[in-house]
Amino acid sequence: MPPKIGAHVSTAGGLYKAFENARVIGADAIQIFGSSPQQWSVRLPKEEDIKKFKDAHKASDNIPVFLHASYLANLASASEITRANALQSLTGHLKIAELIGAEGLIFHIGSGKDQSKEDAMNFVIEGCLKILKNVPGKSLLILENSSAGGAKLGATAEEVGAILKKIKSPRAKVCFDTAHAFEAGVIEYDSTEKIKKVFDEWDKAVGLENIVAIHANDSKTAFGSHNDRHENLGVGHIGLKGFQNLAQEKRLWNKVWLLEVPGFDNLGPDKKNVDILRSCFIHKSMI
Repeated sequence: MPPKIGAHVSTAGGLYKAFENARVIGADAIQIFGSSPQQWSVRLPKEEDIKKFKDAHKASDNIPVFLHASYLANLASASEITRANALQSLTGHLKIAELIGAEGLIFHIGSGKDQSKEDAMNFVIEGCLKILKNVPGKSLLILENSSAGGAKLGATAEEVGAILKKIKSPRAKVCFDTAHAFEAGVIEYDSTEKIKKVFDEWDKAVGLENIVAIHANDSKTAFGSHNDRHENLGVGHIGLKGFQNLAQEKRLWNKVWLLEVPGFDNLGPDKKNVDILRSCFIHKSMI
């Protein structure tokens, strides 16, 4: 069976509203912010809000739910204050994931900037271990690959795998962002042979079983640009053919595919993008 196709959806009016917004665009899975992505402070949902969410989740046939962390969090920072804020923020967001029964929390690994890559990676590992200890339970802590710009960690399978192996937790997993990998110069998607080779490398370094989600985003910037800018599917530099090629990699069909695109009306992921992504798998089945 083709994978579940989901999207980042709004929770305006309450977390439970996410399921209604998913139905409108035909999404089989959702990604949401549990609290503001632009603030350090984390607001935990009230008991009545958790109940509303769980009731709506059940009514949706329990579609997969992922949270995305605050964009401010940087566990790799050389600044002790920044790392402490990131630790507090990520702990809070993972706690929300656990409270509402989400699959897990996806977060950007961070940037080491003026320190050595080894030191930055050690800070990330230390931080992840503390977060998992702070929030016991089932919800996963999910590292997202980067576009490599600004000394960001996790652009390559080797870096992601090195961090994952040192965390040594079954709750530490990975989200593969298509645009970030393209922008980092890791993969072009212009042939199925290249795609297979890249995911053979990810299987060896990370383990494909540890990739639980795919952020399916086209790229507004060129291959190897190191500039993280998402675009609607088929409009960016990856292009529709790139996603059709990627859909032929059946080892990724058991992952949840989540759109984080601007939308053709610039209001976020929409039905048109969901339909385009789903059509890539129909295209695969016809080959």
